Amino acid sequence: MELKNAVAVVTGANRGLGRHLAAQLVERGAKVYAAARRPELIDLPGVTRLRLDVTDHTSVREAARIASDATLLVNNAGVATGATLVGGDLDEVRREMETNFFGPLFTTRAFAPVIEGNGGGAVLNVLSVLSWTHPGGAGSYAASKAAAWALTGAARDELAPRGIAVSALHVGYMDTDMAAAVPADRKTAAADVAALALDGIEAGLPEILADEVTRQVKRNLAAAPSPSWAGPRSTA
Repeated sequence: MELKNAVAVVTGANRGLGRHLAAQLVERGAKVYAAARRPELIDLPGVTRLRLDVTDHTSVREAARIASDATLLVNNAGVATGATLVGGDLDEVRREMETNFFGPLFTTRAFAPVIEGNGGGAVLNVLSVLSWTHPGGAGSYAASKAAAWALTGAARDELAPRGIAVSALHVGYMDTDMAAAVPADRKTAAADVAALALDGIEAGLPEILADEVTRQVKRNLAAAPSPSWAGPRSTA
């Protein structure tokens, strides 16, 4: 998909990767709707600010009505609470699933007919290396991103006949607020990830792997899981 003269909607565009994606889309000649729950916080030049809460059906439908010329949807908005699945706060688990899985589902359902009506285009879902590897300490987040990976694959198959390509961006640690506690030498610059993502959209790649950690995890998917549990203890 050529990004020059594309019309993009970027969720979570007020900071982090979303802000870089929106800014670089403008630089590449796209019209950009920079979307956020609080669009007044968006300070990017050259964008149209758009109120959009991905967990609110009414907000999503209204955004699709306003951005009726969209040809590209970037599902970037996300949340990480640090909740574990077995012992964590269930409300936090639900919040991550609502934002990271149902959010992209709602927006894709709302914008697919818009993009199709404008002659086709693309959807990019911002996922994570934790779509594929699921440490217990980040169980809730990993589950939501794994579900979003399944959504991406199914939507790709469903939307291809309608002229809409669906891509997934997988990335490890980025230099954003979400990974503020991670040492700098383990993080990839968000601007670099944004550039890779947009190059991938233009090339029509179904999966975009943003760093070596992600590429390694992808290569090892066929390997057996690490045996962290050896079965029940004998009571004999």
